[in-house]
Amino acid sequence: MATIEHARIEARYEHLVLDFLAYLEFERGLSRNTLEAYRGDLLQLGRFLAERHRSAIEATPADISDFLTRLATGDDEHRPASPATIHRKSACLRSFYRHLRREGLRDSDPTASLSAPRRNRKLPQVLTRGEVERLLSQPRGGDPQALRDRALLELMYASGLRASEAIGLDVTDIDLDERMLRARGKGSKERIVPVGQAALKAVRAYLERGRAGLVKNRSETHLFVNFRGGQLTRQGLYKIVRRHALTAGLADRMSPHTLRHTFATHLLAGGCDLRSVQEMLGHADVATTQLYTHLSSERLKDVYFKAHPRATAA
Repeated sequence: MATIEHARIEARYEHLVLDFLAYLEFERGLSRNTLEAYRGDLLQLGRFLAERHRSAIEATPADISDFLTRLATGDDEHRPASPATIHRKSACLRSFYRHLRREGLRDSDPTASLSAPRRNRKLPQVLTRGEVERLLSQPRGGDPQALRDRALLELMYASGLRASEAIGLDVTDIDLDERMLRARGKGSKERIVPVGQAALKAVRAYLERGRAGLVKNRSETHLFVNFRGGQLTRQGLYKIVRRHALTAGLADRMSPHTLRHTFATHLLAGGCDLRSVQEMLGHADVATTQLYTHLSSERLKDVYFKAHPRATAA
């Protein structure tokens, strides 16, 4: 009888999780990656509550606090989770229990007084202008793959694209005459971003002399394709970036996101206002963009102390 009851609790919990994820997908427009992460977090909580013979509806603030404490300290089977991971899981639990209250399934919120560990925001890697020039000069020659790689790197730096946005671009998303492109960001939100002259030149060369050689007879709408002519994958993009970073001597400084970070920092250092950079990056919260203000001021300090004749005088 206990086993049957336990199975019912598990089935009910799974139903609550699926209903919550459907809400996030259709009402909030969260990405597939975020939904998968939240699903894993909630299933982990479900297993913890099952050990205590408690359902999500019955969970107390002490249960939630003990769950996060176990994550932070680890146990015989799991290493301690990082503060960033616990922060994400805490956000997931808060959202989950707010949803249960909205649905009238709970009168109280066990996460209301939750205190998660502070995240130490790690400053992203940013390239200097010289390093960017070195990277962008690596795809050499006029063969289709070199033309594609040059266009891809130039466009990611010119418009601050995420890896997923770059591989998701259709040919029709970029307007070479208007010097603009349409990027599809997190939650399927679209934004219009300017494209610089160097990137436009590289994309035009790729479209005129490279892409057809890769696509051949396939019907493919995506701008960037692999050597078989199909859509370039995230893994394929990562390999392209890493290969050219290696030949440029930047292997320890690079990820696909590095060009996005560099784009934002260079714009702010050049005098672009924060709100414009926020819009071009597609950040929902300007606080996320403000991270690059710190990076920019750090770079200005470096320049100052190297250039000013009395900056380091005794």
